[in-house]
Amino acid sequence: MRTEAPVAVQLSDYTAYPFEIEQVDLRFDLHPDATLVRADLKIRRTGAADAALELDGEALELKSIAIDGAPLPESAYELTESGLTLQDVPNAFTLVTEVEIAPSKNTALSGLYMSGGRFCTQCEAIGFRRITFYPDRPDVMSRFTVRMTADKETYPILLSNGTPGETGDVDDGRHFAVWDDPHKKPAYLFALCAGDYDVYRDQFTTMSGKVIDLAVHVDKGDADRAAWAMDSLKRSMKWDEETYGREYDLGVFNIVAVRDFNFGAMENKGLNIFNSAYVLADEASATDADFEAIESIVAHEYFHNWTGNRITCRDWFQLCLKEGLTVFRDQNFSADMRSRPVQRIKDVIRLRARQFAEDAGPLAHSVRPETYGAIDNLYTATVYEKGAEVIGMLRRILGEETYRKGMDLYFDRHDGQAVTIEDFYACFEEVSGDDFTQFRLWYSQAGTPEVSVEESWNPETREVAVTLKQRVPATPGQTNKKPMLIPMEMALIDDEGNMAEWITLFEDEELTLTFDLPEGSERPLVSINRDFTAPIRLKRNLDRETQLAMIRLETDPFNQWDAVQALAKQEILALSEGSQAEPDDALVDAIAAAVTGASDDPAFAALLARLPDVNELFLERQPADPVALDAARKKLQAALYGKLRQFADSVLGESSTQAYDPGAEQAGERALRTALIGLLAASGADEAGDRLLSLYKAATNMTEKLAALRGLAGLDGEARETALADFEAEWTSNPLVMDKWFGVQAGTGDAATIEKLAAHSAFDLRNPNRVRSVAAAFAMQNLAGFHAPDGSGYRVVEDIILKADKVNPALGARLLTAFEQWRSLEPKAKAEAEACLRRLQAADLSKNSADIVSRALG
Repeated sequence: MRTEAPVAVQLSDYTAYPFEIEQVDLRFDLHPDATLVRADLKIRRTGAADAALELDGEALELKSIAIDGAPLPESAYELTESGLTLQDVPNAFTLVTEVEIAPSKNTALSGLYMSGGRFCTQCEAIGFRRITFYPDRPDVMSRFTVRMTADKETYPILLSNGTPGETGDVDDGRHFAVWDDPHKKPAYLFALCAGDYDVYRDQFTTMSGKVIDLAVHVDKGDADRAAWAMDSLKRSMKWDEETYGREYDLGVFNIVAVRDFNFGAMENKGLNIFNSAYVLADEASATDADFEAIESIVAHEYFHNWTGNRITCRDWFQLCLKEGLTVFRDQNFSADMRSRPVQRIKDVIRLRARQFAEDAGPLAHSVRPETYGAIDNLYTATVYEKGAEVIGMLRRILGEETYRKGMDLYFDRHDGQAVTIEDFYACFEEVSGDDFTQFRLWYSQAGTPEVSVEESWNPETREVAVTLKQRVPATPGQTNKKPMLIPMEMALIDDEGNMAEWITLFEDEELTLTFDLPEGSERPLVSINRDFTAPIRLKRNLDRETQLAMIRLETDPFNQWDAVQALAKQEILALSEGSQAEPDDALVDAIAAAVTGASDDPAFAALLARLPDVNELFLERQPADPVALDAARKKLQAALYGKLRQFADSVLGESSTQAYDPGAEQAGERALRTALIGLLAASGADEAGDRLLSLYKAATNMTEKLAALRGLAGLDGEARETALADFEAEWTSNPLVMDKWFGVQAGTGDAATIEKLAAHSAFDLRNPNRVRSVAAAFAMQNLAGFHAPDGSGYRVVEDIILKADKVNPALGARLLTAFEQWRSLEPKAKAEAEACLRRLQAADLSKNSADIVSRALG
């Protein structure tokens, strides 16, 4: 039984490593069950003369150890489960260790492991210690040379970081390959892949004329499905040159797709390793969301080459310095590739659903935390999405030109270094002359700032007064918060759409803005936080007439969409609480009019037709009743479908005759069709099942086929069973598509559905994608099922977590974050959730999972 909280790591305890690792030479004799790893480390003392050499190491069998060629007796070092310590070492020396590891038994998918019969690594954050003894921390940067030996027939392709070197055959049907990385890097960026792949190849010519060889390595027979990933990579390389002036710095760039992977992808220098879900795509098997995700994630990992690899983090507390910055970069890439307003809305939907919820619960932490229990649990929406929002605010404050000057200075000054948030902001302070001390509170204060707005209008003097008040709610470990520096784009808009626009830098607890309007002016519409300038919760006490006017008059696409969302939230809450029996007809008319009015921009119209998800409504009322909220949401969806039925029949009756294109224009059209299919599924219409089945059969692409299947999965009847059986029969041999089959059922079913899916012969606890398609889809997307008052949803997920945690601790911990809002629940569900967490706390959980449970229980 484990009931203690993991030992916390403190930012304040940071000290520099007392040695420099000048060169790392690694030799791998690759065998699935017993791989030998020899590490030659050229070491030089840089700290105290009496400092011991401490090296991290886990699950390693030490075979030999020597300094400058002389073997060491056991008395010369201390070997523990977590590493190796040498108390008395020279000031400059070469340490040689040889260890044995078992990749085939490594189900944690951290370090060197097997996936699909091939060797693969994942070393971020602390996986390199499972490969060899080494100071496994990001501020220790070194040059790496790697030599791999493996069976030539089974593993014909041998890849690592950097530049390929000598290759050749050795005895017993084996061969070798040498790779050299000329750039210093921390151990977490080390990568190795060995196996038999199909390879999709291309080239890219940089802005200075260098020709880069590009390759995407995939399962046999899947090369054609890597074409979109390659296209995305080339567009990313061009965009980074044009937008940031950053050119790729090696002669080769490799991507390897693996089925068993804990994350989306990993930015290892010159050798990106991807979850195959974010590489493989074609019209038949992938949705538009898949294509969009591949485009975004390929860009994200490539952009890390400069923001993460060339310049990395001094310590893991600075994680947002690479992740938040790189998310901001990939969001802007996607905006330039598609629709900037639509991309912005999608980014905010993700932020509100994931990060706002994190901020409001027991797992809240600052963008740069002061402490953590398990580093793998720091890869959160706060670090990534909120970290990106902070960079976006910085750019708005500085303007495009000054922001670019600051980034150029950052790249020039810190290339090849491991740095901090302070180092980053010093560059912008230098180029702008501004002091960002208050702004950096965004990194140290947890919680979502709340800004309340009071407006007044004097018709005689034609004066508008807008008063802003801010507060940052208390979060675990932080009760008293200082005022934040909040940039907000604002505007005054008249009935004809004319406006005056500006940016307000709100840095005090309260601020009043007054405006004197010209003779004859009527009261204007006050538009606040346009384009979601700052990641805040805006509180305005507006009457229904003004809210409806915002939908009609707003000139900012985000605020127009948000006005629809605000009214929809109010309506769902009223319906869920019983204060209103049926949806307000005028409101439904207004939403329907907004949707049809935006039909020339179908991607935007699709977002207007989307109603807030249940997880977004948790923050609006506490205690929250997910079951009632889900029922109310469906009631409003049904009413909206009633208003849009003729429009929906027209749109859904026009199947596209164009050849499939994953680009923005066609994807927008399919997004609107998909949104209308979702409304049909929630309509309760007698013919819904037959209509959805007809749409399912007629669909010419996976986007619409899956939308119809998802709608059917939420219904009862023969049409549902027919479609699910048909889909399974067609795609049973394609694991990525079968993940979708599992996911649509988990996202619409109940605890009994999850039990059935978990017992399916294709359910595999060792594969994170498959586990997520069931447990995460249920617990994080189907909140009405997961938070069932009888606790059945918790118990079925608890069973999966306990099993998954034994196999893969990182996966178990990630599933546990579904409990982050348990304190906000209605009493019955809250009691069941707490009981579940108590049972989990008493179980023998991994360090990762124990950390989440401890924090969730407070």
